[in-house]
Amino acid sequence: MEAVHGSTLLVFGVIAIALLILLITRYKVYPFLVLIIVSLLLGLASGMPMATIVKSFETGNGNTLGHIAVVVGLGTMLGKMMAESGGAERIATTLINWFGEKNIHWAMMVVAIIVGLPVFFEVGFVLLIPIAFNVAKRTNKSLLLVGLPMVAGLSVVHGLIPPHPAAMLAVQQYHADIGKTIAYGLIVGVPTAVVAGPLFALLISRYVKLPKENALAAQFLGHDDVAQNGAANGATSTAPKRELPSFGITLFTVLLPVILMLVGSWADLVFTPKTLPNDLLHFVGNSDVALLIAVLVSFWTFGASRGFNRDQIQKFCGECLAPIAGITLIVGAGGGFGRVLMDSGISKEIVAAATAAHLSPLLFGWLVAALIRLATGSATVAMTTACGIVAPIAAASGVQVKPELLVLATGSGSLIFSHVNDGGFWLIKEYFGMTVGQTFKTWSLLETIISLMGLGLTFALAAVL
Repeated sequence: MEAVHGSTLLVFGVIAIALLILLITRYKVYPFLVLIIVSLLLGLASGMPMATIVKSFETGNGNTLGHIAVVVGLGTMLGKMMAESGGAERIATTLINWFGEKNIHWAMMVVAIIVGLPVFFEVGFVLLIPIAFNVAKRTNKSLLLVGLPMVAGLSVVHGLIPPHPAAMLAVQQYHADIGKTIAYGLIVGVPTAVVAGPLFALLISRYVKLPKENALAAQFLGHDDVAQNGAANGATSTAPKRELPSFGITLFTVLLPVILMLVGSWADLVFTPKTLPNDLLHFVGNSDVALLIAVLVSFWTFGASRGFNRDQIQKFCGECLAPIAGITLIVGAGGGFGRVLMDSGISKEIVAAATAAHLSPLLFGWLVAALIRLATGSATVAMTTACGIVAPIAAASGVQVKPELLVLATGSGSLIFSHVNDGGFWLIKEYFGMTVGQTFKTWSLLETIISLMGLGLTFALAAVL
């Protein structure tokens, strides 16, 4: 087959992305299948040797999954242990006591940022929504006022702050420093979460009124506090009266991977490079190792010390992996698609076009991620695929830009306007008991605020650094 060159490649790239959007949104084909099919068709159309098309896809898929599958698996286990032990409930009740019922929307944002660190958005949402139902009932406030700050906190962590799986992958692709990314991510993420969460919730809850009856909430609200606690930590069947872990222990366990990663990124400041202590700190600070250590610690802090036996802990670990299999495969396929874009020469053409347009790498990263997010509905797929496209372009552009800021810009883009092709959109619509229109006015708008404000603050940070 004749290899295709020049602007024709760009046209094929655009058609491929349009086809992705059409098959996923209009014809509801499963994204994992669509990404494989479109990648193969793109390889054929662009004239790649047939023998290398599948190999190219597999390489991209493998490179992405090699890291992300481990992070996702371990993060989900940690989240599951926290839920079953009642750790999430403990964090919520403690913060309600600290902040007071009046400031409950601030407390929910803080809970979400802490709990959301090791787990996917959907997992964090399912962990925290029982707490939101309980809090809304106890404080007699609109679920929007309690729930929107929570989803804003989860979303910001999802797109901007490692060790979240999507952000971790971007750190890897852009060769960014994880410690600096966490620091910059907090500088950009916290003010963004404040505006998109509590402040936006206070405003929008005046205009959007939810129905009085919420069928899903009823499942999580028992007749007494014991039942509430049990339902909120998902452990009614195991032990409704189990004592919750202490706030300190819960916080320590959840933040342990973050602490270890930060320590690892400071290794060169503490010990001479290439010495044993330095190597040891780098090893422990690796995201896979840090999460593994936290999971093993959680088996004691959230497991054995709470009265769970080995079989129960094994069961939790097995149970929690099934729901994330789909998202993991889709993320891998997104990596495969990114690789085909590179190997077919389309990425090179995009580089040329971007250079000619004189787009700043930060804006370009945001734009590519935003387009893929609107197309596929997944922030994770948007971030992983965009990194594969943007990393070589940023390197070739000659413009000096800090890789940590590229992570934040791409992450911000991946969070723009969530709509009907995003699983999160339907999750929030159903749990909050909203109409599609109300979900657009609340959740979709909230995501767009995060995306635009994240980009703006990243540019502001770039000007200062």
